[in-house]
Amino acid sequence: MKYTVSLKDNRIFQKLYNRGKRSVSPYFALYYRKNGKKQTRIGITASTKLGKAVVRNRVRRRIREIIRLAEAGISPGHDIVIVARIRAISGGFQEQKEDLQHLLCACGLLSGVFCEHEKGAMKPPRERVREVRNEEDSHRND
Repeated sequence: MKYTVSLKDNRIFQKLYNRGKRSVSPYFALYYRKNGKKQTRIGITASTKLGKAVVRNRVRRRIREIIRLAEAGISPGHDIVIVARIRAISGGFQEQKEDLQHLLCACGLLSGVFCEHEKGAMKPPRERVREVRNEEDSHRND
């Protein structure tokens, strides 16, 4: 990765989990915090709940590729940890790419052409879920 550095130190992971901001989508959980440096550090976590090593490594490779594609738009000076959730095993690459990009945009970590929802083309996943629930509630009230 050209603009980012791999995050490997366990105490930094723990600091992000405990003190960082977080955001969740169907495929990923994202923890982030400013690091006061000029570079962005990214860590990827896939727990053993996902499956054996082959499955976990496939999920990690997908996340690394998504980050590589969007790397130029990630704002510098942050520590980011991306945690793969169970649904990441069965989801397609394009769905996961859109999901992670929307998650990064919603947190203000990604900008430029990568944030389609800013132009009104698409909203972040959590807002889409809320809209669907509100529509269901309105149908029940009728």
